[in-house]
Amino acid sequence: MTTRIAILISGFGSNLEAILEAIERGDLPDVEPAVVVSNRREAFGIRRAVRHGVPVVYFPRGSYTKANRPREAYDADLAGILEVFGAEWVVMAGWMHVFTSTFLKEYPSRVVNLHPALPGTFPGTSGIEDAYQAYQAGEIEETGVMVHLVPDEAVDEGPVVAQQTVSIQPNDSLEDLEARIHAVEHELFVEALHNLLCAQPANQTSDQ
Repeated sequence: MTTRIAILISGFGSNLEAILEAIERGDLPDVEPAVVVSNRREAFGIRRAVRHGVPVVYFPRGSYTKANRPREAYDADLAGILEVFGAEWVVMAGWMHVFTSTFLKEYPSRVVNLHPALPGTFPGTSGIEDAYQAYQAGEIEETGVMVHLVPDEAVDEGPVVAQQTVSIQPNDSLEDLEARIHAVEHELFVEALHNLLCAQPANQTSDQ
């Protein structure tokens, strides 16, 4: 049975690309992209979605903010849009908006987020930069990536689906670390979605 997912983006969309390519390769069997939603018009991920033939909705918060409408109103309307497209799961792939319970109650235990840090470390949008600075200060020796469910409004917290450490090398620039983390993100996100949405775990091997 096919599971329809909504993929939410705000920027470059490299993880979106990794997911769509995995679906097309058959690495995520019976998973279908129902819609890609961007809250930023300039997000390059919109072009990626169009190139893959996935419906795109541009849905910014600006008009709600200008009208002094609360986040809950935006979230309720977004949930309504996803319902129209038949989305059963929500995948946050670089989505820069913290959901309220108004949205999350429509998808209980079915909202998935990717964060470029290990559980309990460096929440927020600057996770990679914060880890790099912590390494430079001698506070950590490695960082990582996690995929987790989003049960509430806490930022970058929730039941962990998958995680992987990422080494930091003495001669790394911030750009070096970013590249290494993004490479891990693309693989770990697909693996986590496979384990959540597909019948057989992604890492299952044959006994033969």
